[in-house]
Amino acid sequence: MQEEVSKIAEKSRADYFRERRESRKSFNVLLDREKAKKFEAKPKEMEKTKAQWLNEKIDEELKK
Repeated sequence: MQEEVSKIAEKSRADYFRERRESRKSFNVLLDREKAKKFEAKPKEMEKTKAQWLNEKIDEELKK
C-alpha cells in the first residue's frame, strides 16, 4: 500500500512543478557584490521578501 501512495505523491509533485513552470519564470542577474548586499537589505527593512519587494517595483515600473 505504501508503494501506491508514493506513486500518487510523485505524480502530484510532478504535476505541481509542471504547472509552476508554466505560470512562473526565473529572472537571474549578476550584480556587484556591494550593490547586491544593499538590495537584500532594502526588503528586510520593509519586512518583505525579496520577491514581494521586486514584484512591487516591477509593477510600479510597468504602470509608467
